[in-house]
Amino acid sequence: MAFCNSVTAKLVDFIREVGIEVIEKPFNEETFIPGIYIEKGKLLVDEEKLLYPGDLLHEAGHIAMVPGHLRHYATGNVGQIDEIGYSYEIEAIAWSWAAVVALGIDPEILFHNKGYKGGAQGLLFNFQMGVYIGIKGIEDAEMAYTNNKAAELGIEPFPIMQKWLRD
Repeated sequence: MAFCNSVTAKLVDFIREVGIEVIEKPFNEETFIPGIYIEKGKLLVDEEKLLYPGDLLHEAGHIAMVPGHLRHYATGNVGQIDEIGYSYEIEAIAWSWAAVVALGIDPEILFHNKGYKGGAQGLLFNFQMGVYIGIKGIEDAEMAYTNNKAAELGIEPFPIMQKWLRD
């Protein structure tokens, strides 16, 4: 089943390309993010209920940051799962910023004014200024690197990702 909204389709294609399964599936349950539910390391998307396509990138970031051997446990609010014990919230924000940059899309698709408990504009400003909240966890997972470490390695620094899924 194809997604109707072109932005949603573009984001879903990207998420699938990096290795996260996305399933278009209507559901009746209330979810933390309208139209999106994480189940066993997969993104379930009810396009009719999806209010902000950019939320897909953030939720995919949570899945991407979970260690590979635990990813299949990621269901619902990933911070509530005993085996994971950490939601990777700030890393998911940084991961989704890197995705926006890679896709070349308007960052306000991600940092929309209804997101991040009212803090979207502050986050957007930080990332535009090169203040990358969450980069430490991404670097620790060897997915991307800060300027100094990237120079040492001879690679492009964050927001260029070396890999999109944590091992």
